[in-house]
Amino acid sequence: MAKFYPNEFPEHDLGTLRANLQNYIMDVRGDEMFNNLKGIGNLAKMMVETNKNTIYPMVYLLVKLALILPVATSTVERAFSTMKLIKNDLCNKMSDQFMNDCLVSYIEKDVLYDISNNAIIDYFQNMSSRREQL
Repeated sequence: MAKFYPNEFPEHDLGTLRANLQNYIMDVRGDEMFNNLKGIGNLAKMMVETNKNTIYPMVYLLVKLALILPVATSTVERAFSTMKLIKNDLCNKMSDQFMNDCLVSYIEKDVLYDISNNAIIDYFQNMSSRREQL
């Protein structure tokens, strides 16, 4: 997994990481606090509680990345699914900025539900002078 994140784990640090992982495994197997953990989230919590996150920072970073990966993947998949809905044959020639604006407003629609239509109309009306009132 570390090879997929070269910015966090440079090539010259992979040997150090391997040694840290071996030491970490031996250390944790001897610690009774780590015996009954259920899941990687509990492992991360226990590492912080026992201060092993500072002793083995590279191992803790791997655990954090393993926790973040499903969330990041689902967010990207959600954005691409939304892009398929918005960027169809009729809207194929829209600019990137307009498409980004459409995607953000569609993906974050639960945030936009709290904004009233009158507030949006007032905002656009105050942007520049118009021939007619909105």
